[in-house]
Amino acid sequence: MHDRITNIDAVRGSALFGILVVNAMVFSSPWYGTGLMPPGGRGPLDDALAFVISTVFELKFYLLFSFLFGYSVTLQMQSAERAEAAFLPRMLRRQAGLFLIGACHAVLLFHGDILATYAVLGLLLLMTRRWSDATRLWLAAAIILATAAFWLLLALLQASEPMRQDSVALQQHAEAVAAAFRGLMPSIVGQRLEELQSFLPMLLLLQAPCALAMFLLGFVAGHRRFFEARETYGAYLGRASRWGLLVGLPGGLAYTAAAQLAPGSPLETAALALSIVTSPFLTMALMAAMLTIFDSGRTGPWREYLASAGRMALSNYLLQSLACAFIFYGYGLGLIGRLSIAQTLGTAILIFGAQLLASHWWLRRFRYGPAEWLLRAMTIGQWPQWRADRHAGG
Repeated sequence: MHDRITNIDAVRGSALFGILVVNAMVFSSPWYGTGLMPPGGRGPLDDALAFVISTVFELKFYLLFSFLFGYSVTLQMQSAERAEAAFLPRMLRRQAGLFLIGACHAVLLFHGDILATYAVLGLLLLMTRRWSDATRLWLAAAIILATAAFWLLLALLQASEPMRQDSVALQQHAEAVAAAFRGLMPSIVGQRLEELQSFLPMLLLLQAPCALAMFLLGFVAGHRRFFEARETYGAYLGRASRWGLLVGLPGGLAYTAAAQLAPGSPLETAALALSIVTSPFLTMALMAAMLTIFDSGRTGPWREYLASAGRMALSNYLLQSLACAFIFYGYGLGLIGRLSIAQTLGTAILIFGAQLLASHWWLRRFRYGPAEWLLRAMTIGQWPQWRADRHAGG
């Protein structure tokens, strides 16, 4: 049982790295995701890395993190049952606390925050807690298909009208964004509020529905205690890997090719619709690969370090944004728009490596990460014990 929990924590830690890679790209360049090249262009290495990140990282690790969030709700239910406490009031307090933390994160550090969205979507998930697993699975599939259908319809509407993309205006806007983020705090916060407004449609029409679908799938897995025994989930690992290679990977490659070759076009939008349908398959394949590796017993201390990072996922997620904001924004080093994709990826690896070491050190001394401790206090309505048991008397 402990081994299985460690595996899931290690998967969550791995998902944190995937999220960091994508978020670091957003922090580092105002041209990222626009289809525009930075003023100095890109070399072959950056082109190759951009292709890999788009195919394997974008959307996939966000979906994996969402799946694990849905799974964790069932653990919260079990915790409330052990404490003989009413589950719903605890979860409502937890979601309110998560929303407050997410709102502060979005305004002060990163407009692409997922915590506030998770807080709201978590309330929708709670509404399904008395539904059957079959109903949840059907609803998850319906959400994915409806979201993909919307983007496909948008692609058809784009195709029916002439292209009106002004690359010069987009380039000027990207340069203005970089200048704002290199400024002082008022300039940075003002630009972030502007980015929040422009990000909202993408959040409501893409990220939120896809996250909710994965919440539902994760909740079903937790409700069925799917990951508590290798005998239960082991038979599905090979199947998930095959579906990922046969369906998920081609969909990811198709989207990446369209985004690289025809950015902003109806083809890219149609490929995004395809990716919405296929990304969950690649996400599950990535998770299956992780579980297979962790179950092999050949990871040495890496699994434990990843699990430590995963147990402090909230703290590490916030710290990632804090580190990136310091590196790329004006109240720190102000390197936005000045690092290549390879350099940004190297920076992300260094940040995550430091988090692995720090998380392992921290959890040998404390029961929770700092943000987890605060959120738990909001959830249970009292200050929880912070230090690990062996240090409780010191």
